Amino acid sequence: MAPPIVLGIESSCDETGAGLVRDGVLLGHAVASSMDEHARYGGVVPEIASRAHLHALRPVVRQALDEAGLRLSDIDAVAVTTGPGLSGALQVGLAGAKGIAYALGVPLHGVHHLAGHVAADTLEHGPLPNPCMVLIVSGGRTSLLRVRSLARDPIAHLGDTLDDAGECFDKVARAFGLPYPGGPAIDQAARTGDPRAVDFPRPLPGSYDFSFSGLKTAAARWAEGHPGRELPVANGAASLQEAIADVLTRKAVAACVEHGVGTLVVVGGVAANSRVRSLAEERCQAAGINLRVPPLKLCTDNGAMIAAVGDLLVRAGAEPAPLNVSIDPSAPLEYAALHPVSTTTKSVAA
Repeated sequence: MAPPIVLGIESSCDETGAGLVRDGVLLGHAVASSMDEHARYGGVVPEIASRAHLHALRPVVRQALDEAGLRLSDIDAVAVTTGPGLSGALQVGLAGAKGIAYALGVPLHGVHHLAGHVAADTLEHGPLPNPCMVLIVSGGRTSLLRVRSLARDPIAHLGDTLDDAGECFDKVARAFGLPYPGGPAIDQAARTGDPRAVDFPRPLPGSYDFSFSGLKTAAARWAEGHPGRELPVANGAASLQEAIADVLTRKAVAACVEHGVGTLVVVGGVAANSRVRSLAEERCQAAGINLRVPPLKLCTDNGAMIAAVGDLLVRAGAEPAPLNVSIDPSAPLEYAALHPVSTTTKSVAA
């Protein structure tokens, strides 16, 4: 029998994604973003995001199928993000995934969004080494993880964000007068700046946890210290980017050395940052550590990464989600599979 084809659906924030994976190979995927609709507000507006998912879900599934040369009836399993994320946005994706799975009579798997980022790398570089160190840097989460079998084993947290995470870029970009989203804007501005121009702090040097609130405040205070004269944005952007990349890569490489892990995987939206990628490569090479970073198209939220987790779960023989699976907008990352059931659903079922 041919390996099963898994459809993945992602709708946790402002991207609606669909992807198709079979036996670790990406067959096709499509993403629709509502980012432009949020730009004038300087951040994601949940209600706008939810409505955008409603309009985009069917077209992105169709586009992914067309790219793969498949029909809806070819799908053998469906995987969907059930948390964490925006409540309304998650509900749209789950409702669509349930409809497809139930109509086709195929199993449905709930997936933790951050596990999807981890699995995205497998679509480019193959199975993850067991164990490996994973640095996730996304808009709402920064985590340093020790991962064994993503489909079977619990995920060990060595460090997590205590306050701001990747959204630090967005908040500082606003203080610098740069557009939303802040990550690409700061990356672009930093190209002509001096990364040593401003001595921004390196938070929590003796811990694997992360804190960027103080760095964000320091950058805002620096910007406020130039009243009536032109702000040297390029230098500020380069210095901020250097501080963030320094903290992230220094801790990740140190964790690999301390725990005797030979592979570091850097994933999430901030893994698309040019300085994070280059400094991680430089430090991993110096420490004799193998570095794996997904291609840019798989760093930001997408359905392919959710399909990749679903593919791993199906091949591992994991139990599918129950019929009354719900969402958990603040779910901690403990396992790749995430099958929450709401108390309201439980009482109705009873």
